[in-house]
Amino acid sequence: MAEENNSQPAQAVNDVSDLLPPHHWAQVAEELGDTDSALGDDSAESTASITSSILQYRNINGRTYHHDIGNAQYCDIEDCTQEWTFASNSQDYIHLRWLVGSIVDWDQLFKEAYRCLKPGGYIESHEALSRMDCDDGTITEKSAMHQWGKFFVEGGKKIGRSFTIVEDGVQKSAMEKAGFIDIEERDFKVPIGGWPKDPKMKEIGRYAQATLEQDIEGYVLFMANTVEGWTKEEVEVYISMLRRELRQGNMHPYYWQKVVWAQKPKE
Repeated sequence: MAEENNSQPAQAVNDVSDLLPPHHWAQVAEELGDTDSALGDDSAESTASITSSILQYRNINGRTYHHDIGNAQYCDIEDCTQEWTFASNSQDYIHLRWLVGSIVDWDQLFKEAYRCLKPGGYIESHEALSRMDCDDGTITEKSAMHQWGKFFVEGGKKIGRSFTIVEDGVQKSAMEKAGFIDIEERDFKVPIGGWPKDPKMKEIGRYAQATLEQDIEGYVLFMANTVEGWTKEEVEVYISMLRRELRQGNMHPYYWQKVVWAQKPKE
């Protein structure tokens, strides 16, 4: 588990509208003479200690995917933004995770969950901030890490899907509107990279970095290219700058996660 912190994620964030233009990253790359290994697909030294099996992904049409996990006959695949097919009052527990950027109407989502839960049943929601934070000023305003979350926040505004769910307190608010009671929440810092001194947090950070590095393009390409209008080449230059920062190890990034859970009244 990542580090629990009683303090709240900052509600007032830096202006996300000042997304640096692609020529900024081209200029930085030129100044650094950056055609280095950051553009490659080799695993960074900081992730070398991670069990190699988690890095054995599949490559299909130039994109990287997890191992084949079968035909998913063990679960139902549905669209959670539509009316759920579960019967009313039929479920003991509903778990929602990492839906940020996928939902237009969060109130309706939690209303459906409320309908499907049995009286006394529980719901649990995990979401995360899209931006990278630090506590020591190592992430500067013009760094690639600082710009990371802005792709999603700005892009989300344009496609009508918010990426500021945690900052806006959407999980708790939507649960309250749906009728849930005994709502509780916890905030967690998740490091990115092997910079923490604590061994467990260092391990978590290395996993987080490995996850991000294996498909940075997959995360950001739609927002940067389709929504913001960057070319694929411009996106690749930005990615090389982000990967460089991740591997240098002199920045101390983390992101916030929030878990909120509640109960449907027994009566």
